[in-house]
Amino acid sequence: MATIDTSLPPEPSGAAADLAANHADTHPLKLYGGWFCPFVQRSWIVLEEKNIPYQYIEINPYKKEASFLAMNPRGLVPTLAVPAGVQGTEQKPLFESSIISEYLDEEYSDETKHGRSLFPKDAYERARARLWIDHIGGKIIPAFYKLLQHTDEKAFTLDDAREEIHKHIHALTEQMDPEGPFFLGKELSMVDISLAPWAKRLWLIDHYKNGGTGIPAQGQDEKWGRWRKWFTAITERKSVQETWSADERYVIAYKRYADDTTNSEVGQATRQGKKLP
Repeated sequence: MATIDTSLPPEPSGAAADLAANHADTHPLKLYGGWFCPFVQRSWIVLEEKNIPYQYIEINPYKKEASFLAMNPRGLVPTLAVPAGVQGTEQKPLFESSIISEYLDEEYSDETKHGRSLFPKDAYERARARLWIDHIGGKIIPAFYKLLQHTDEKAFTLDDAREEIHKHIHALTEQMDPEGPFFLGKELSMVDISLAPWAKRLWLIDHYKNGGTGIPAQGQDEKWGRWRKWFTAITERKSVQETWSADERYVIAYKRYADDTTNSEVGQATRQGKKLP
């Protein structure tokens, strides 16, 4: 029976703690997050990349305030509180990291203040970007959890799970700009951001699972060369590093996934072989 692990530290640490502190002052645009959540990190990265002023509010997953639950009855993060009303003092909520990320890119479109869009200008290329964002969300991320949550009782082997995530990663890298380093070329896009938090967490599979991800080291298999170039660029990106807590915190947070005892909606869906929420 899956249980809630209340030992999870309730606040960010490391670089993420510093960033959260820098955005603690009251602001009409508020990101309600949880330091451990990759979906939160996805939206947080967009805020940083777009240089958008905001307030960051950490939500304790075991003690959610009534005011937060009134705004999002499911109590899930990320939740974005968008200023509304004539004075901008009212709040309208948005949920789901991909929707929040697209909203931020569209709403804060002044390039003189917020830089270029995270989507291509060309209509076909925008559609193509969304196609591969869908591949990340529908194929790579579920395969990540399937591998991380593998236990000996599963009907599939660790090698089966590794082969699955490898297949989906290769499908993505085959579509990457040949030079890169990012998916579309020199510039970061929403495609890169969509996968960044899980790329940053791949080492947890190496930590918890025999044989790890099975992704070869540098120089061992050149068909992984384009992936390694992208992986280095995205994991070294300032916005990715600054929204990251101390490594040891993730070891604590993801043990419940590695043991397949997590009660999160993502963990339960993975356990039951269902589509991720």
